[in-house]
This record gives sequence, structure tokens and C-alpha cells, in this order.
Amino acid sequence: MSTFEDFKIKKQLFNALTELGIEQPTPIQEASYSTILGGSDFVGIAQTGTGKTMAYLLPILQDLKFSKDPHPRILILAPTRELVIQIVEQIEQLTAYITVRVVGVYGGSSNINRQKQAVAEGVDILVGTPRRLYDLALTNVLRLKSIKKLVIDEVDVMLDFGYKTQLKHIFEYLPEKRQNILFSATMTPYVDGLIDDFLVNPVKQTMAVSGTPVETITQEAYAVPNFYTKVNLLNHLLSDKETHHKVLIFIRSKAIADKLAETLDFFAETSVIHSRKEQNHRVKSIEKFEEGTSRILVATDVIARGIDIDNISTVINFDTPMYPENYIHRIGRTGRAGQEGHAILLFSEKEVEFKEAIEDLMNYRIPLRELPEEVSISEQLIPEEKDKPKDWFEEEPMPAPSSDVGPSFHEKLPKNNREKQEKKSYGQKMKEKYKKPIRKGDKIQNLKKKKRKKR
Repeated sequence: MSTFEDFKIKKQLFNALTELGIEQPTPIQEASYSTILGGSDFVGIAQTGTGKTMAYLLPILQDLKFSKDPHPRILILAPTRELVIQIVEQIEQLTAYITVRVVGVYGGSSNINRQKQAVAEGVDILVGTPRRLYDLALTNVLRLKSIKKLVIDEVDVMLDFGYKTQLKHIFEYLPEKRQNILFSATMTPYVDGLIDDFLVNPVKQTMAVSGTPVETITQEAYAVPNFYTKVNLLNHLLSDKETHHKVLIFIRSKAIADKLAETLDFFAETSVIHSRKEQNHRVKSIEKFEEGTSRILVATDVIARGIDIDNISTVINFDTPMYPENYIHRIGRTGRAGQEGHAILLFSEKEVEFKEAIEDLMNYRIPLRELPEEVSISEQLIPEEKDKPKDWFEEEPMPAPSSDVGPSFHEKLPKNNREKQEKKSYGQKMKEKYKKPIRKGDKIQNLKKKKRKKR
């Protein structure tokens, strides 16, 4: 098995890795290092939690030379604020013995004027979300013509979030001659399209089949009819604090996430984060979860890729994702670094088809568990379940409307029935109106005749 000494990286980087306790590269890090260092366009497909961030940071930092140029030379795009913050933190850790200026920019409650000032002071590596980065690119403060390497992290999520337009706008500000580096957990048609449009003969490395979960994760599923029964089951499961000592609960809806945190018996041990929460609240919630102050973290898919926390014992899918790939991303938060992890899926009757799609993707049937006798089945429904069950999927894009068109409620009026109307040329219409062709010369002659008659 290779070590980082085999990479022949510079001493400053090696010392930083040693202090972090990192000795051996992961497969994706080993596969990508020499290719990225060589300057070729690169596409890396690897599961969540396999060290994708360091896979591109190490060769970039190895190649980065000291410069007084105030404009950034490396641009890293990430889909969420949390991921931007984590990438910046990892760069700072790896550059403990290297002089590198790194700035993270993102929207929300962050002050854009402060970010402008940070960029104006000079930056080597700029990390940001597409929307905020584009806002800064529209100003004269941020200039991207010095960019040598572009990294798009979690590119599949970036495109799922609808950032394709922002990416295209950002590309217009970048020099054509640059190295493009894409990392993703899955290869979707949208990712393929982006690769075809903007990359030049990229080297592709796939470290795992899309949808293959980590082998150290034990999976199980429960058929649960509604929200309150799911809460009852969670209260029963979470009472085992030894097994479930650090629990991440994923849910689609922001409103239901808040409701779940308030309804659980373990409210004092629970934090909740989603896109409507202020940035300070989200950062503090993650810090409390990392430190162990909060044993339970309730999160939506919007920030799923921005969470990189070690030693998560259990990932619970409170509802079943509409897209099976999201299930893989969710449970990829546990069972890391060879540790054992638990993944629990709760599904209702309406979510059976989503569960089956997940199992088809994994080529694995999730073991079905019976509801424990201690768990009472509630008949109470929340408003979303009674009136608008679709609201449970508010974090997911709505399916396209059906192309089937129903019958009209009335017959078309003759003037609106264009199919039955005979199309007539301009000349035919003029004939009908004036009984003979009207030409410019004819009009003049007719006007002269009218004047003579008046006289």
C-alpha cells in the first residue's frame, strides 16, 4: 500500500499531513494526484467520505508557487456554504507551513462588502458558491482572468440545485486556457453534458459504481404509516444512546424538519439545520454536533453535501428520497474510515416505489424490520399529510406536467376554429374588397378620377 512519501510531495505539505495524522492516501487520492499535477482535465467519481476534497487539494497545493498577484489563480466552486467553509478550513490545515492566501465567499447572512474587501486584499485560492461568486464577478473587485485551475466540487449536486446558468456565466469570465477538475459522487446525464461542453479530453477515474454503499454500513428499514408513528419509532430507537451516540436525521421538508425537532423526546439533545436557518445558527448547530453537545442533528438534503463530520454512528432517513442517489449520499455520512455505521430507512405506503428504486440502484434489498411492540401506531395526521402530501417533497424538483390534454368544456366559436377557416392570400382579400386588383398606379388613377368628379 502506498504512502504520501511515495507522492514526493514538498516537505511543508508532508509535515501538515503528519500533524493531521494522515499517513496513507485513499484510492481516489492515489488515482488523481499525478493526473491533476500533470495539468490534464480530470473527472473523479467517488463515494462520499472517500477523501475527494484532499484528492484535488494536494496536487494543487504541490504545484502552487508563491505569488504577489492580488488576483486568484485557483477557483473552487461548491454547492453549499457549509462545504465552502469546510474546504477553506482544510486548505488552512494543509497550508500551515506554506504562505497561501485563501478566501471563502458565500451568500446568506454573510456581508458581501466584507467579502469584497477580503478579495481586494489579495487571494491565491478562492472558494465560493456559484451565486455569490457571480455577484462578485460582476464587480470590478474580483477578476478571474488569472485563474489557472477551476475545481467544481460535488458537481452533480451543483447541477441538481439549478446552478447551471450561474456556472455558464462564471465560465465567461474565466480564461479559455485553464485546467478543469470535476469531482462528484455520481455520474448523471447533466454531469456528462457539462463534461462534453467544457472539458478537453478529460481523464476519468471512477472509484466505485454509482449507488454502491460503503460495506461497513449496516442497513435496515421500517414500514411506518405517518409522521407521528415515525416520531414514536425514533423515540424508541434513540433511547439506546450507546448504539446511537451521534445521529444524523435527514428529511426533505424544512417545515417538517422543525416540527420533528420540536416533537422528539430528545429536544434538548437535538439541533436542526436547513436553508431557512441563519448562517450563524447553522454553523453553531454543526459545531455542537461535532463537539457532542448535540447528540442528534436534523438536516435537509440542501446541506447534505456540506456535512463532513467524523464518528457519526447512525444516519436515519426520516422519509425516503425521491431520487435513489440521494439515499447513497445521506448514508455516506456514517461508516467512514473503516468504522461501523448504521443506516435506518423509514418509509410510508406512498414511499414504497422510492424505496424499491433505491434497492434497484444498490442491487441490494434493505432488510425489513417489524415495528417494536413498544411503538404505538398513531392515527393522527399532520396537515401536510391530510391536505397536501406533495409538500413533503418541497426540497425536490416537481415532476414535469403531463403532456396529456383533456377535453375542452365548450365548443370553439367559428371565429376561433382556425382549422375550418380557409386561408386567403392578400391578393384574394383585395379582390373581394375592391372587386379587382389594386395597385399603386391604380390607386393614383382612382384618386384623380374622384377629384375630377368633385369639380
